[in-house]
Amino acid sequence: MERTVPPDHPGGVVPYGRRRGVGRALAPYLLSLPAGLWLLLLFVIPLAFMLSLSLKTCSPSTGACVMTWHWGEIPSEVSLYHQEFITSLYFAAIATLIDLVISFPIAYWIAFYGGRRKNFFLLMLLVPFFVSFVIRTLVWEFILADNGVVLGTLKHIHLLPSGFHVLGTSYAVIAGLAYNYLPFTALPLYVALERIDRRVLEAAHDLYATRRAGFMKVIMPLTVPGIFAAFLLTFIPMFGDYVNQQILGGTSNTMIGTVIQNQFLVNFDLAGGASLSAVLLVVALLGIYLYARLLGSRTIDQYL
Repeated sequence: MERTVPPDHPGGVVPYGRRRGVGRALAPYLLSLPAGLWLLLLFVIPLAFMLSLSLKTCSPSTGACVMTWHWGEIPSEVSLYHQEFITSLYFAAIATLIDLVISFPIAYWIAFYGGRRKNFFLLMLLVPFFVSFVIRTLVWEFILADNGVVLGTLKHIHLLPSGFHVLGTSYAVIAGLAYNYLPFTALPLYVALERIDRRVLEAAHDLYATRRAGFMKVIMPLTVPGIFAAFLLTFIPMFGDYVNQQILGGTSNTMIGTVIQNQFLVNFDLAGGASLSAVLLVVALLGIYLYARLLGSRTIDQYL
């Protein structure tokens, strides 16, 4: 049996058991160090830099920025582009609801009836999204073109008038958003449905609950955290999206993501773009806070 001999003087060798205890205490921090550095360098520092830009005064001609602690930049930018915020909110909410309606039956069928082929069905759901986001949106532009595969055929057989068009309207933008962000909704819903204990549903049927009652009284309440997570995970990136609006939309339905891009890359108004980005960050944090308050912070990592 191993036995630690105490040192004869205070400067002696540290016992092996104590060294191993210190190593165990430091192990979690050492293992999380690479991920922590990654988040620090690629998330925390750029985010802090962006937020600091919103408090600076920048010259569009030279690009030089001076810290002036001008907090009024944020409300002035929101007041100037409030219509774009409303448009983004409307588009993101409608597209997210469409994704929820489409994704729930798909996730439900895979979770309860997929059997051994669940992974295959999930892969088939994700295969189209291995293609670039921009390329998929350009394909939607080709499909929804006035003389494209769908509208051109319907016009040719006189089911649609010759002047009918979809591109450049809010319907095209919402359709593009709903398609591009469908996996962000389907996967959290699948995780929530897959985690349901089937014995609970069997117990409901043993108590003479119909299939409809079992669905409404057992499955739906247990899926609420997943539904909320799916809504949050889909709505937030949709709210700041600009690719779908630029490719599929027109000038009358500009989203706030397009405004932010123009502020940074066209107008070179770094302070204005950072201020609008800070507002989007607040919206995202508010959604996460509501999720944690209503459903508990322990469930966030299960679905997000």
